[in-house]
Amino acid sequence: MSRTPASALYWRILGINGLIFAAGTTALAVGPVTVSSPILLRELPVLAVGLAVMMAANAFLLRAGLAPLAGLSALMTRMDSLRSRDRLPASGSGDLFHLVDQFNAMLDRLEADRSTSTAVVLDAQEAERRRIAQELHDEIGQSLTVVLLELKSVVNRAPEEVAEELRGVQEVVRSSLDEVRRVARRLRPGVLDDLGLTSALTALATDFSGAGGPRVTRRVQTGLEGLGADAELVIYRIAQEGLTNVWRHSGARNAELSLTQEKDGRVVLRVADDGSGPPAEIGAGGDPGGVGGRPPSKGMAGSGIHGMRERAMLIGARLTIGPSNGGGTEVRLVVPPPGDRPS
Repeated sequence: MSRTPASALYWRILGINGLIFAAGTTALAVGPVTVSSPILLRELPVLAVGLAVMMAANAFLLRAGLAPLAGLSALMTRMDSLRSRDRLPASGSGDLFHLVDQFNAMLDRLEADRSTSTAVVLDAQEAERRRIAQELHDEIGQSLTVVLLELKSVVNRAPEEVAEELRGVQEVVRSSLDEVRRVARRLRPGVLDDLGLTSALTALATDFSGAGGPRVTRRVQTGLEGLGADAELVIYRIAQEGLTNVWRHSGARNAELSLTQEKDGRVVLRVADDGSGPPAEIGAGGDPGGVGGRPPSKGMAGSGIHGMRERAMLIGARLTIGPSNGGGTEVRLVVPPPGDRPS
């Protein structure tokens, strides 16, 4: 029958205590110390010192043996299902360090399963967005275009008093057509597939600035290397969600969208505003792990934050949300070089 970690820990503690008591018994048996019955007053200090030594040795050995449990408990307390690669160093030997190895292996399996399932869900979401965008463009967009052409023909033949009203209807239909096209672009940006990430982010900032939202200042670096289609889509979606939250929740008048690549190959996306600041659940530390699904008090939508964190996890990127220098909120995504991303 193989030993389990629990039984190994039991025998380890039993052996430590047995060794200490055996050492104490041996010291009494072969040493010059004697114990009378009843115990004499001068013998009490000797017994007290011996007991203190035994307890100190026992405490030291147990503390050293159980030290991995403290680190394991701390890891369980701070563990976040969307914060990858948070592990306990398994340095040393013994059954408890074997337990740490097993716990780290379990986290590896859970993160791999979570990453796989999240990728499947997000791929299905992107496919559905693509389908809806296509239908909006091909069905509703074309129908509205036909309506506009018919209205133009009717306006040309109608009396002036009726034509004026029809022109107002034309403007309404034209605005609806523009809105349908704008929604279709947000659902599936064709410019991302056709012209690349830089052009897509530029168009995104222009759309938000022209839609009555805050003025978006963009600083997008060209010639980014080593991103790939998956990373580009994650960056675009997080920038889109960040700007959407700025528009809907922050009350900001100005926003900044920047994308740069550092010398070590990391790509940094930053969306900042001068609005009401980050949710109270995130606080000044900028750690999104504290949100945990609770509804935010202000600034950004909790489901949007969770979606951004899930997307960041897929490419091994780090997402932080906290106060910006302008007093609002800053969303910062750091994408590692290709060699440091999950395969």
